[in-house]
Amino acid sequence: MNGMKKIINDIMFITGAALVILAIFSLLFSVEISFVPTIFEIFAANIVIILGLYLREKFEIRNLIIEYLVDISYIIAVLVVFGLIFNWYHAVPVWLLLAMAIVIYIFAMIFTATKIKKDAEELNKLLQKRQENQADNAS
Repeated sequence: MNGMKKIINDIMFITGAALVILAIFSLLFSVEISFVPTIFEIFAANIVIILGLYLREKFEIRNLIIEYLVDISYIIAVLVVFGLIFNWYHAVPVWLLLAMAIVIYIFAMIFTATKIKKDAEELNKLLQKRQENQADNAS
């Protein structure tokens, strides 16, 4: 159940980040996008991306650079397919879609690394507190 909660959380986070970055890119490059259908299309693409990345995690890739390249390649492939299915390229050039995908991936990696660091610090504090309690009880 906890794994499903994490998947749903990741899908919502990435979808929100994608929409914000899409809005920023559309302002910067003067691209008009109809947002209502695009929201659901991006949501569907993110579901496929997140589920695929969770499946990819089942296979250990020992080289970190290759792992990131596989992840980014998968994300780009999904976005290209969804772009063809939903005709995104009439509003957003392919290069812009690829740039957004890379920015979103980097943003997600920074967020994940920050969360992991915070969780590790919290666990270390709990372990230290437990060790102090055990030392006090032993005395």
